[in-house]
Amino acid sequence: MMPLLAMTAPAGFECLADGNIVPGKPVFRSRLLIGGVLPVGTSMLTFSSFEPGFGFVEQSPMTGMRRWQHERRIDDVPGGCRVTDMLNFQPGMFPGLTAQLVALFFHHRHRRLRRMFGEIQ
Repeated sequence: MMPLLAMTAPAGFECLADGNIVPGKPVFRSRLLIGGVLPVGTSMLTFSSFEPGFGFVEQSPMTGMRRWQHERRIDDVPGGCRVTDMLNFQPGMFPGLTAQLVALFFHHRHRRLRRMFGEIQ
């Protein structure tokens, strides 16, 4: 997510597989840091479903959001996989600006995934 945004995690927590994920139960509290340094809020990372290798639905209480739902699907396709992120959120303030920032963030994230893993034609 860097350099745009960082989310803190407990020491030793490297990936979601490291956590004891129970649907509906918070995994941990994360600080949201713009550029990795400027605190802008917190998120109580919570999943309503989690299927390693296939995807998840995250419904985390988050500073500045009345509602945040992030569904990620990972689908096998010829030559690799396809990552799809679907978002449903309701900002507490500045809805237009927030929507633009969320779109920018996920565009950045997918661009980095393509750089790391390549792109399927």
